[in-house]
Amino acid sequence: MSIAPTETGNKPVSKGQFISFEGLDGAGKTTQLALLQRWLEQQRISYVLTREPGGTPLGSELRHLLFGRSDLAISPLAEAFLFQADRAQHFADVIVPAIEAGKLVISDRCYDSSIAYQGAAQGVGIELVEQLSLIATAGRSPDLTILLDLAPSQVHVRTHDETRGEHSRFDAESLSFHQRLREAFLALAQNHPERIKVIDATQTPEQIHHQIIALIQALRA
Repeated sequence: MSIAPTETGNKPVSKGQFISFEGLDGAGKTTQLALLQRWLEQQRISYVLTREPGGTPLGSELRHLLFGRSDLAISPLAEAFLFQADRAQHFADVIVPAIEAGKLVISDRCYDSSIAYQGAAQGVGIELVEQLSLIATAGRSPDLTILLDLAPSQVHVRTHDETRGEHSRFDAESLSFHQRLREAFLALAQNHPERIKVIDATQTPEQIHHQIIALIQALRA
């Protein structure tokens, strides 16, 4: 699913809120975001659907650089800075204005991905990437993060499905890489249980969707 970002003009929420989706590639974020978008439109809830990287014109260029240029060798630290550049622009141009306008902002990935991918799995350093992320977001965090948990052994199967759209260059990483990644995501969830909610991604899309709706309704109550 291509995320532009998309914005609707229905009734605003009482106050702006920010929800991020995280998980290994192939965990089903695209499917769940599409189901959630349909539900929000049915409920006439004003929302902005966006993504990292790529939620701004600068972000689109950085996304192509990060995911579309397999000929470029990008060091893990350089990669971490590129993701933070995207994030700083994303928060300044899309996320913060939408929150301040009372909208529900939903992002396909946020800084937990940087902490897990570059900080933990690629060895840049969890604390360093977390500090850089908070600088990029001016200290803002999602109000709710939905982590779709998938076994690393399923990544290759799901990401090589011919019906899947865009592929990430992380898809081809080793099983051990995805294991480190999953462990990092679960550690983040354990450290931030009030914000990060883990959902078993092996359930049916409908089961996952109902759990996501319940979490969002509880957030907005």
